[in-house]
Amino acid sequence: MKRDLSRLLNPRSVAVIGGGAWCASIIRAAQAIGFDGDIFPVHPSGKEIAGKVAIRRLDDWPGPIDAAFIGVNRVATIEVVQALNRLDAGGAVCFASGFSEAKAEDAGGDMLQDQLIGAAGDMPVLGPNCYGFVNALDRVAIWPDQHGMEPVESGVAILTQSSNIAINLTMQQRALPIAYMIACGNMAQTSQSDIALGLLDDARVTAIGLHIEGFADLRGWEALARKAHQRGVPLIALKSGISEQAQQATLSHTASLAGSDAGAQAFLDRLGIARVHGLPEFLETLKLVHCVGALGSARIASISCSGGEASLIADAAKARGLTFPALSDPQKDHLRDVLGPMVALANPLDYHTYIWRDAPAMARAWAGMTGDGIAMTLSIVDYPTSHIGDWACATQAALKTRAMTGAPFAVVSTLPELMPKSVAQELMQGGVVPMAGLNEALAAIAATAVSRQPTVEPVLLPRKAAAYFLVSEAKAKAALAGYGLVVPVNQQADSPETIAMKARALTAPLALKGTGLGHKSEHGAVRLNLQPDQVLAAAQNMDVQGFLVEEMVTGGVAELLIGVVQDPAHGFVLTLAAGGVLTELLQDSTSLLIPSDRGQIKQALNRLRCAPQLDGYRGQPGADNEAILDAIDAVQAYVLANADTVGEVEINPLICTPTQAVAVDALIRKADP
Repeated sequence: MKRDLSRLLNPRSVAVIGGGAWCASIIRAAQAIGFDGDIFPVHPSGKEIAGKVAIRRLDDWPGPIDAAFIGVNRVATIEVVQALNRLDAGGAVCFASGFSEAKAEDAGGDMLQDQLIGAAGDMPVLGPNCYGFVNALDRVAIWPDQHGMEPVESGVAILTQSSNIAINLTMQQRALPIAYMIACGNMAQTSQSDIALGLLDDARVTAIGLHIEGFADLRGWEALARKAHQRGVPLIALKSGISEQAQQATLSHTASLAGSDAGAQAFLDRLGIARVHGLPEFLETLKLVHCVGALGSARIASISCSGGEASLIADAAKARGLTFPALSDPQKDHLRDVLGPMVALANPLDYHTYIWRDAPAMARAWAGMTGDGIAMTLSIVDYPTSHIGDWACATQAALKTRAMTGAPFAVVSTLPELMPKSVAQELMQGGVVPMAGLNEALAAIAATAVSRQPTVEPVLLPRKAAAYFLVSEAKAKAALAGYGLVVPVNQQADSPETIAMKARALTAPLALKGTGLGHKSEHGAVRLNLQPDQVLAAAQNMDVQGFLVEEMVTGGVAELLIGVVQDPAHGFVLTLAAGGVLTELLQDSTSLLIPSDRGQIKQALNRLRCAPQLDGYRGQPGADNEAILDAIDAVQAYVLANADTVGEVEINPLICTPTQAVAVDALIRKADP
């Protein structure tokens, strides 16, 4: 177990080891934010750096060392880390690169990283290839460059592997109070989840933003999600990059549907972490949860003095799944009293300009758009770039509305640059959320509109990569049937004559399939609706290794795909999709991680566009949904029991009838024994 991160992140004594330029940059950054502890350069020459005389060796420092910035080459870094660990330092930032992140260019990178981890022991190390951090709460910066951070009393923490993105985010002009900016580097020893877990102990942190390139310790992320939920601290993720799939072959539909991002999204959903897809909405979402917390509802209201803006937000909100509840009769009475008879009352509301500059009247009108069942009310206001005082009435109206109602209230500009930082800070001080950019604001609301809590049961961890072989369809069906999956009655044989003879024992109509192929239909190796006396001729026209004949399932109302792919980054990805030969064309799929319970699976099935078919569409009979859930449970049970060897499972299609769900095709890939 690593030492507590608190000494590293809030140090009173900081050693800066390295060249004069790096030492000077660190000292200036610390002084700029108001650090009042001890910061001392370490250099063998003992020269003066940024007005401070360097000590020649770490052992020469008479007191404790809470934190250190190591700005020497990668080989020397290991020696310095070892010395700091021996001196019981609180932690270190490792600036050097050339460790495991460079193994493609230098095979020695992995070995050096192992040495670094061994030298650190239980002393926390950020990096390597890391810029460090800024703690604006306690006025600490261990940071070798410019930054835009200002001291704050509370705020959000942002963690990113990218030092360059960290620098840029510190320069934001959106009035987002950033408490911590932490560059994590390549996380050799201390991961993002480790750092975030430590930050949850700081009550001044209102939310944590995580720019994630990849998940490493899945159990660590699960622990983080649980603790954040218990503490009521929202986690917001900006996930970039793709995870390499265990299977790159095209034998299954699942491998293409459960694309490289499906596992990441399923894991974030399982953790209850809201996800956004760009830096502007990342910042706006953090601002929203800092001010009012997660919303938990998609029901919003909007008020503006332009019909164009009302139409704009209506269209943009619909695309994000947000809804505008109709005004109640009491709301209409209230608004009519304030606005008079010339305004058409609706949500979104164009209140015209009759009451513009009358801040009390504006506040009364805006307050009328709040109420029970409204997660957030937005007033659209674009502040001018000059004569901003003319728009002070809007700021005052928003502050009065929030004070009168106590309801979540935001002022949003259609363009990000039309929300001045000074206005945003004034609004935020009064409890109003200042949102820069209409699309960014709606993305933030949509990201927090779903009530989220982490799944208690741990995800099934991925196994070591292995070479996989394809199990025959008959053997795959038999194996899955052993776990409760319903499969058709079938016979198999190696020759056309034998399969024709065995077909006589089955009830027509029959399906004949060639074995030893992946996509059989693409090779002309599937014939349907055969009578027993037609099987021989059909088999003689197939160039295949063997044959499978089975009784066809009739009365189907829908076809589904159930697929599992082992994703080395996230576990076993369970994909549910519209099935059949058009699966990839339809692209109607959703993914979870194993294990998932029946409640989670029901929700996932309801997200499919084909869900109405399962319930009975336009008077047609519905499918047996319990039988569908039984089939999915059977696949999960097989994977759980064979996790050490299974690489992929696919049922396509699962034919769903009003009375049963039958797997008419099955694929399993397992590790080669």
